[in-house]
Amino acid sequence: MSTTRTPPADETRCPCGRGDTFGACCGPVLRQERRAATAEALMRSRYTAFAVGDVEHLLRSWHPRERPDRDELADSLEDGTRWVHLSILTTSAGGPFDDAGTVEFTAVARTPQGRQEQHEISRFVREDGTWLFVDGEL
Repeated sequence: MSTTRTPPADETRCPCGRGDTFGACCGPVLRQERRAATAEALMRSRYTAFAVGDVEHLLRSWHPRERPDRDELADSLEDGTRWVHLSILTTSAGGPFDDAGTVEFTAVARTPQGRQEQHEISRFVREDGTWLFVDGEL
């Protein structure tokens, strides 16, 4: 089952809401042309991956000890949820010279049941120069 939808064109606004174009923001991270420089950049790319159904990026960016099953993740992306807005509320550490950090965010989605808001504090670690999502507290 393929869940990846057509990603945005590079010249369109990135789904993560930063204000940059997809080609200057999350696009190169999803395409593995560059690494996310910070925990926040990885969080934004993961939100974008959820928005466009990029299972591969989500799995790659999940810490191996916490990574879900591929089919389970793919099925969860097929539930009719459409992610429409991301707000980064706070960050703690997670910068280019850190090895760990947190990102607090709110993500808004439209689901078959109506509007849904997810408020989470996500934990990230950097291993071998690559930021990885560990877990989140809702």
